[in-house]
Parts: sequence; structure tokens; C-alpha cells
Amino acid sequence: MPEEVSYTTEEVAKLLKISKLKVYDLIKKGELPSYRVGKQMRVDASDLELYKRRSREGGAPPLLPLPQAPSAGQGLPPWQQAPGTNRAGLRDIVITGQDMSLDILAQHLERSSPSMRPLRSYAGSLDSLISMYRGESDIVSTHLLDGDTGAYNLPYVRRLLVGLPFLIVRLLTRSAGLYVAKGNPKGITGWEDLARSGYVLVNRERGSGARVLLDEQLRLLGLSSRGIEGYRTEETSHLAVAAKVARGEADIGVGTLKAAKIVEGVNFIPLIEEEVDLVMIRSEENEGWIQSVLGILRSPAFRQELSAIHGCDTGKAGTILYEAEYRQDRSASAE
Repeated sequence: MPEEVSYTTEEVAKLLKISKLKVYDLIKKGELPSYRVGKQMRVDASDLELYKRRSREGGAPPLLPLPQAPSAGQGLPPWQQAPGTNRAGLRDIVITGQDMSLDILAQHLERSSPSMRPLRSYAGSLDSLISMYRGESDIVSTHLLDGDTGAYNLPYVRRLLVGLPFLIVRLLTRSAGLYVAKGNPKGITGWEDLARSGYVLVNRERGSGARVLLDEQLRLLGLSSRGIEGYRTEETSHLAVAAKVARGEADIGVGTLKAAKIVEGVNFIPLIEEEVDLVMIRSEENEGWIQSVLGILRSPAFRQELSAIHGCDTGKAGTILYEAEYRQDRSASAE
């Protein structure tokens, strides 16, 4: 019997012309059956076709035939499960963000909580928060600097998660700054050098914490990005930015110490202590797994594993920094 074709979440997103986060949302809600192969989620072609057919017909019928009488211990079908559970009865937890510390968190969560199924989605800090507002993510990481106050994360979370009872928890702090060529031939020392001509920048993608950090410094210095050569050249990771500088394709880039320790041929100029936090939505149904996450963050095993990453301080990991209560003050006229 020939093996059935299956797709990764990225392939499903391309086939359906939707975001990868939307694919995870469909999986979370039980609308699109999936299974895991190693660390990767897969969707069978037959299940994808069934989902497409149901969508064309209005999406009313359930994905699977309703069993007449589930036996003891058998998992409920998706349409009878609590939000976020799947066909196996596991609670899907979508963890969104780009830092490898989130991969470590997912591994610890999977080992410590057999009823949980962590799913990883990779997006910048702003896109991660937007996905949380849309209900597509359960845990997001963010490291967004507000230049006016010097505060990290809370000003952005407040603006984006309006009306939601969010929780902000410290993950780690790390050194952020500028990558320059080995030996620093351009003599770059700080953000003020962005006003100079004669160098080429390599940038991060919009929505990433590094891009926001750069844009905030430009704004505070009164500089226009239009005058900076290479500003529109974008890479999607600190490693890619550092590598471009190391190859001589750019003179300067924004990133963290960790990548500079990995990529040969670059020097790192530390300029700021970056605060990387986790954001979660607090609710009665989320309370159990939130406590599991807090326990992991505060555990010596997790902190030791995370602190092995260059330039990473986990001394306050698991500290609750801010908790917003839900406001039930919406006007009845808004109905």
C-alpha cells in the first residue's frame, strides 16, 4: 500500500495561501488533523483535502465521523474538546518567537507535562504579539524597546493586547548592540555613528526586536533611514546579519552577543541590556499550563541549560513582571 502524502505546516500555509500561524490555529481548534514526526508537525493530504472540501461547503460538518459511543478513556472528538485540544486529547500550546530559548522551553514543557503538545512558530516580536491578539498563539516572546521611556515590552503589550488579561514574565536578559568587521576598521563606537556616511548597514526584518531597537535609536537621534545605505537589506536572524558583516557585504548590523560568539570575523559592540519576556493570556482554562511554564522557568535545570547560551542571564527567569486583569466595562450598546 503506497504511503500517503503529508505536508509540513509551512507547506500547508503555502497551499492554502494563509499564514503559518493560521495553520497552527486550525490545528489548535481541531479543524485540521495533524500529527508529529520528531519535532515537526505533519498534515496528511487526505485531511487537507477534507478540510478544503468542508470549507467550500460552508464548514458545518465535523472533520471526523461522530462515534456512537466512545469507550472509557477514549479521547473526545475535536468538536467536543476544550479549546486548544486535539484528536489525541492533548493540549496544544503554540509558542511563537524566534529565539532558540523557546525551543528549549518547548522541550522542557513536553517532558514535564505529557498532556501538553508544544508547537513552535517562528515570528518577530511584533508579529508574535499580533498573533496572540488574534488568538493564534499561547506563549509569545518579545524584546521591544520603547525609546521614550527606556522600558522594554510592556508599552507595546499594553497597546496591542487591549482588554486581554495578559501576564508578562521574564525569560532572560542579554547584551545587544552592533556587529562590525573584525578589528572595527570603520571605528564605530555607538548609535551616534549611524549619522556618519561611508558605511553599509544590514538590517533585520520589520517587526523584529532588533529592527525596533534600530528604528528607535534613529528616531531618538533624529536620523532618517533614507540616508542609510543598506537599510532596506533585510535578514531574518542575528546569525545571518553577523555573517553578512563577516563576509564584508556590510559594515554594521544590529544583534546580540550570542551570534558574535558563533560567527568568526565580527566584533561586537555592546550598547544595551535587552530584556526578553514571555507573554501569556491568563484564564481559568490556561491556569494549569501557565503554572507548568512558570515552574520550568524557575527550575535550576532550565536556567542552567539556558545560561549556557552566550551572553544570556537567567537570574530572573520566571519572575512575574506585570499582570493585567480583564476589564468587563464594554458598553452594551456595542452589541
